[in-house]
Amino acid sequence: MTTCREALNLILDSVAPLPARSTPLFDALGLVLAETQTSPETVPPFTNSAMDGYAVRAADCVAAGPGSPVSLDVLSDLPAGSVSTDEVRPGTAIRIMTGAPLPAGADSVVAVEATTSEGSRVRIAAPVKKGANVRLAGEDLREGEELLPKGFALTPASLGILASVGLAEVRVHPRPRVAILTTGDELVEAGDKPGPGQIRDSNIHTMYAQALAFGAVPVPFSRVPDTREAVTAALAKARDHADVIVTNGGISVGDYDYIKAVLVELGAREVFWKVKQKPGGPLGYWLLGGKPVFGIPGNTVAAMVCMEEYVRPALRKMMGHGKLLRPDVTAVFEGDFRKSAPDGKVHLIRVRARRKDGRLVVAPSGPQGSGILSSMLRSNALALVPDDALALRTGDEVTVHLIEEPEDR
Repeated sequence: MTTCREALNLILDSVAPLPARSTPLFDALGLVLAETQTSPETVPPFTNSAMDGYAVRAADCVAAGPGSPVSLDVLSDLPAGSVSTDEVRPGTAIRIMTGAPLPAGADSVVAVEATTSEGSRVRIAAPVKKGANVRLAGEDLREGEELLPKGFALTPASLGILASVGLAEVRVHPRPRVAILTTGDELVEAGDKPGPGQIRDSNIHTMYAQALAFGAVPVPFSRVPDTREAVTAALAKARDHADVIVTNGGISVGDYDYIKAVLVELGAREVFWKVKQKPGGPLGYWLLGGKPVFGIPGNTVAAMVCMEEYVRPALRKMMGHGKLLRPDVTAVFEGDFRKSAPDGKVHLIRVRARRKDGRLVVAPSGPQGSGILSSMLRSNALALVPDDALALRTGDEVTVHLIEEPEDR
């Protein structure tokens, strides 16, 4: 069997960023730039007022004080979006709105709250610092300046920056389309009442949500019946309509497990089959027409763990991210955990991590059975019990993956 590290490396070595495409800014949040962006324009494009008030010459207000206000003749009003035809001359002012271009002759703006209007004149009762409340042309961005580097994951602020210089679209690596296929005649829909021997299909919902949270576009398929014909049709359709295929269940060696055999018939190349870990040992990985295929076991916790540990990093690489893996840290274990027997496997324990006395401490989030989904609900980390360790006790150090923290490597 393949080790966890070997499996991850084989997966990441087999995928590459999806070809870049131009995408509207409204659809680009979180996507990764495929090329460095430079500014085609200067921002602001002209010197303008930072607030509502009066455009003045600071020299006219030097002698202003509470007991001796300066009175200036107001030439006109200047709303945002207009350009003044008047020039501010000694002893005059222009009433100006936020964002309006600073008129010729003016070098400062007095906030409207610091003035008193008297008909066609304005009284100013305090001196004005030259350049006050004025935004200079180019003080934010300069034409030709690098805005965002290649590989940058777009944020709300960065989208605003791109819009401010007239870039309505941007070249990014798109979100992978992830076909999600669950199999099993024993499964029924979430809203249906299970019959004898049946259970509700929760995996389609956890895996769909995980793919969505990872930044991809999940494409859920109708549940696939346990027949060779149905599995063949579903995999062929997924190959033609998705960038990544994730199957759930049907990959073992039972009489009704057809995933592996059908992949071979379709010409898929097996990269590995089974991983030395628990839960999630029956994990398989293939390339079908160059597209990744993850064969994920059907147990609920195993499915979520494999999605987190293997599918997420692959999707991030396909989206062009430079950092692919969650933080890998050392924590102090609290509690008691024991493998049932030496098995040569890494055990991924669901744990709750918290800070205590300056150290990270983790404790099991519940029973560790591979079908106990509530343990995932209460966990924010996975503790990795080494393949050569049989137990963990309070005070032991353990490697932990922080599954709610952003990638740092």
